[in-house]
Amino acid sequence: MKLFTHKKAFYLLWGGQSLSLLGSGLTRFAIMVWAYENNGSVTDMVLLPFFACLAFIILSPFAGMVADRRSRKWIMFFSDLGSGLATLGLLLLYLNGKLAFWHLYLVEGLSGALEAFQSPAFFSSISLLIPKEEYVRSNALIGLAKSMVTMIAPALASVVLTFGGMSRVMIIDLLTMLPGILVVILISLPKPEESEEGARARGDFWHEFRFGFRYIFSHPGLRSITLIFVGINLFAGITYLSILSPMILTRTGGNKIALGTVQTVMGIGGILGGLILTLWKSPRRKAAIFVWSTFGSFLFCDFFTAVSRSVWSWSIAGFLSELTIPFIVSPFYSIWQEKVPGDVQGRVFAVREMLLSSPSPIGYLLGGLLADNFFEPFFAHPNFLSPLMGWGPGAGMSAMFLLTAMLGSLTGLMGILNKNVKKLDLAE
Repeated sequence: MKLFTHKKAFYLLWGGQSLSLLGSGLTRFAIMVWAYENNGSVTDMVLLPFFACLAFIILSPFAGMVADRRSRKWIMFFSDLGSGLATLGLLLLYLNGKLAFWHLYLVEGLSGALEAFQSPAFFSSISLLIPKEEYVRSNALIGLAKSMVTMIAPALASVVLTFGGMSRVMIIDLLTMLPGILVVILISLPKPEESEEGARARGDFWHEFRFGFRYIFSHPGLRSITLIFVGINLFAGITYLSILSPMILTRTGGNKIALGTVQTVMGIGGILGGLILTLWKSPRRKAAIFVWSTFGSFLFCDFFTAVSRSVWSWSIAGFLSELTIPFIVSPFYSIWQEKVPGDVQGRVFAVREMLLSSPSPIGYLLGGLLADNFFEPFFAHPNFLSPLMGWGPGAGMSAMFLLTAMLGSLTGLMGILNKNVKKLDLAE
């Protein structure tokens, strides 16, 4: 049954996926707290996103071919359903007292595999439902939903964990999944128009497998912004995405309320950034916004995080970081939706996401290993950087943000000076 089409379908799809994302955010927070309380090793905790990223990277090129060959609607449906079944499995294990770390690693890997199929199907559907001039706004709305989850999920999960336990969190996750699946069933997605690129993409398995790679690396502008985003994800993986939560928990003696407070304020920053972009209907210099935001986010926000030592200062640094993220992500994805023909977006976007995600497992592993084996031991006692970061538990992880502040801002600066990036803004 097809009840909704075009823009209405996008907003319904966005609403259903946002609600499902909130449920997943609750479970993710609860799992992180459970992992910390049952082990406390930074390395063991960052292995959770590592396995998700690894599965995503391996399957992405195949998923992209499927997204262009099969119904993107049903790909999203079965991906969401599979994610719900994985959460149900964790719930049953927890209720029977058998939940172990290897179960979490397995489910994270499965979640990454499902996301590899869901992501190209979802993002390639946007250009089928939304007019070109609203690409930035639609991507900002997607980012806005993620920021709202960042703000709401930690606080809500902390309350549910305190009064209802981990099982209640996962039950809520399962309930929020249902509207998302229902919306996917009801919407109608138009077929993309055939293009010359689509005709050239058709062929045997290996020809189609290689097409996404060839397309990206034969377009200098797309290649350049891809490499810049690879750097962003590498440095963010080392600190922002892997050790920020362990750092706050370590420096506050395991205070879940402190962590929830910081993440809530961060979510407010992301919401504000997303709201600004939804009002800014169609910015012309998308590539310039992307690289300048990257430069500023790392230079100022990572440095501020490095020297912060209290909940309020971490909150301000996190707020500013999340405020800039929509200005990095939304223009970046809008450029791709404008430049890539609709009938090959599945393949191209999947390869793009594989390339973008490839440094994340390295970043997660480096983040955990460097924290446990070098930075934390080095900052266990006063040293020449102690006036900035302090010393003792958690100070070493703070110092790691100083490293990514330098490397990330240098990546943004290279993008600002790159001629191929500048050319992306010259012709629509």
